[in-house]
Amino acid sequence: MTTMLWVVAIGMTVTAIWRFPALRYGDPTQRALWACSAGFAATVWCRVPQVKHALDNSPVTDLSALVKYLTSLVAILAALRYITAVYGEPSGDSDRHVAMSRRISHVAHTCALAALIALVVLFFTVVDRSHPSVDFADAQAGQIGGALFLTIQYTYLGAAAATCCYQWARAARRAEKRLLRIGLALMATAMAIYTVYPVLRTLITWFPPEVSAVTMRTVADSVNMVVAFLWAAGAAVPSTMAISARWTSWRTLHKLHPLWSDLMGSFPHLALQRPGAGITESLRCVPSLDVRLDRRTQEIADGVEQLRHHASPGLLSVAEDLAESHDDPEAAAEAYWIRAAQQSQKSGRRSAVPSRKLREKPLTSVTSEAGWLARVAAVPVPPNLVRIMHERAGEPPIDPALQTGGRSQAVTPT
Repeated sequence: MTTMLWVVAIGMTVTAIWRFPALRYGDPTQRALWACSAGFAATVWCRVPQVKHALDNSPVTDLSALVKYLTSLVAILAALRYITAVYGEPSGDSDRHVAMSRRISHVAHTCALAALIALVVLFFTVVDRSHPSVDFADAQAGQIGGALFLTIQYTYLGAAAATCCYQWARAARRAEKRLLRIGLALMATAMAIYTVYPVLRTLITWFPPEVSAVTMRTVADSVNMVVAFLWAAGAAVPSTMAISARWTSWRTLHKLHPLWSDLMGSFPHLALQRPGAGITESLRCVPSLDVRLDRRTQEIADGVEQLRHHASPGLLSVAEDLAESHDDPEAAAEAYWIRAAQQSQKSGRRSAVPSRKLREKPLTSVTSEAGWLARVAAVPVPPNLVRIMHERAGEPPIDPALQTGGRSQAVTPT
């Protein structure tokens, strides 16, 4: 048990340190998650035997209990703030659950200072702390002062946990992504345990059973470790998704490099930044990954638009016919068309009237467009296939300006 307490305490501390930059740079949801992590970490540390012994044998007897309950109260309030920050303002009758959560959070925050003061006053006045206890709640069982102290704490814990459980369970059912659904379900499970646990502990406080303090201590530690683990695992899922999204963007950027480099070599006036080697581009940090992916996608689209002057009117139809047997026929057709048009451009052929545009695709974001272009870039186009396309569809006429080294002209708007 001691080993597990150390593992959970260190894990929660690492999570809090990892999220610490959000305190300054993050949005309200990220700051709330940091406060939850920090509060839970402090609470678990107070249960580690070595830390508990040091605090309990300080000039303030049972100091570990006071610190544990105050920090858990902070974590509870942060959890409620996280809920309200995620859902924002209710937008209609269908968001009654959001309005209810905001009301609960408002009441909890309004009463928080009074609760904190009440806990501190009760702890130093009416709570019996004549000697350090093995399990504080068990030691106070049956005593009015201690029972009142714990009732205030457990009421906050139960109400907040029930609210979080309700909201996260609803969100888990509606989540579209599997990872997010799992993360929310883990957090909801943790809060479900914390909804039932305070009720039982409050009853035991007022009506103590014949159970040893060591047993109660073991049960309490086990429950808190399980809750901390489930909550930390669930809260880490959004970060895991963010890391996964960045990895996907980096891989997409890497896949687009050959196509982008080729097009920018043909139309250098379109590139805001001169293409480098693949390794150099992979290690580039400025501008940000999202900006580079957006820029590269746009520059490829501009380069493809320029190629319309170097493609014959029937080239697209021929490319589509040849791509019918490919595993990804739509992407293959576009790849064939691009490569054939590039070959014509390099041969100095250009038509004054651009060919028709490539077929429209239902791409609604930079990510989806970049994913499509990555599929196009992945299609190999052998030289003999380009020759067949030119034989069937023909090529634009030779442009004397291009043969003498002139730059490609921009596409005429159509």
